[in-house]
Amino acid sequence: MKAHDGIYLDGAWRPAAGQDVIEVVNPVDEQVVGRVPAGAAEDVDAAVRAARAALPAWATTPPAERAARLAALRDVLAARKDEIAETVTAELGSPLPFSQAVHAAVPIAVAGSYAELAATHPFEEKVGNSTVYQEPIGVVGAITPWNYPLHQIVAKVAPALAAGCTVVLKPAENTPLSAQLFAEAVHDAGVPAGVFNLVTGLGTVAGQALVEHPGVDLVSFTGSTAVGRRIAATAGAAIKKVALELGGKSANVILPSADLARAVNVGVANVMSNSGQTCSAWTRMLVHRDRYDEAVALAAAAAAKYGDRIGPVVSARQQERVRGYIEKGVAEGARLVAGGPDAPRERGWFVSPTVFADVTPDMTIAQEEIFGPVLSVLRYEDEDDALRIANGTVYGLAGAVWAGDEAEAVAFARRMDTGQVDINGGRFNPLAPFGGYKQSGVGRELGAHGLTEYLQTKSLQF
Repeated sequence: MKAHDGIYLDGAWRPAAGQDVIEVVNPVDEQVVGRVPAGAAEDVDAAVRAARAALPAWATTPPAERAARLAALRDVLAARKDEIAETVTAELGSPLPFSQAVHAAVPIAVAGSYAELAATHPFEEKVGNSTVYQEPIGVVGAITPWNYPLHQIVAKVAPALAAGCTVVLKPAENTPLSAQLFAEAVHDAGVPAGVFNLVTGLGTVAGQALVEHPGVDLVSFTGSTAVGRRIAATAGAAIKKVALELGGKSANVILPSADLARAVNVGVANVMSNSGQTCSAWTRMLVHRDRYDEAVALAAAAAAKYGDRIGPVVSARQQERVRGYIEKGVAEGARLVAGGPDAPRERGWFVSPTVFADVTPDMTIAQEEIFGPVLSVLRYEDEDDALRIANGTVYGLAGAVWAGDEAEAVAFARRMDTGQVDINGGRFNPLAPFGGYKQSGVGRELGAHGLTEYLQTKSLQF
């Protein structure tokens, strides 16, 4: 596995300020697959200075030219899609077919969508006797997570570049190899020096320095609600804009008229995807009392088919965290119908696909984000009860509704306090806004709504 021994700064790979390194470990076999620099505050400062120096020219680059660079970036990523998939598989442990279909393909599609939006977005408009301009907000500090490493990078960097912003990226320390590959792609796509900069490192060092840096105008962060809360507080002291995509405890509401078998099978697959390490996963399945036992049996059978084929979780720490939640679910009275806390393999950070029945809304496993392959099945009495349960957490990121009649599903979904709802298994749309209500975050990613996060508004009156 290839890894650079420097940071990407002002269009070139340069030595980091210190000698500390981060070892990248494959979660499948616990073997080291790469080493990257543990960037220091000095590296972040140098990267922000490079981004600030590059900002005036990039901000005034015609949108068509920015679009051309993004199209070139999409093409470079597409040409390296196999390498992307292999890299994510090595650093995250994702099965290769999933890496090919999701970890490689989705970022390419998102990059392409922003190439089109950069060329077509109305950056100015007439409003009465005023001309209203949308201008880049400035230097963006992007801090990305490990669960969808390249997708989360592209979902922040592509709209920022389309808007005319410059960027300093601090990727998750678990999965920095795909970030280095992305920096190579940016370079090969002809993006001017300083427009994109990469500093690998720890969140408590490089990440904190990026959030606190006075030269950063916007912090875009994806990760836990607890860390997002601290970032918002730090940024708030400087009246600095934040875009936060945080945790989730999404409800999969199966109304009585739904095709139960399809709804349950798709719901289980959703939770097990990416080893359960998806912030928008439908980890709470809500089923009417009259069909509850049937749904539990279907869910248990579906989960049992996965075995360890879903891949491991990202680290030993994450494995222990997920297994701890499973043990807590048992201790609080939930009934295990599939899986459990025992690891399915002696080596690697695997967690058994797990399904709990007899879960009540107040249980820990029904309230807190587990971030592993764990599904809770809850019963409800009627639609009002289902809505109360669905909205009864601090989160509001995503969800699903199933019904025999689409209008019935839509009516229920409109009452849910969540940012994105799939109706009867609706397909992923890279142009649809993604983001949360309540403690699931602030702002939106993807599509035109994601682009506007990186723009500020100015009006001229005539």
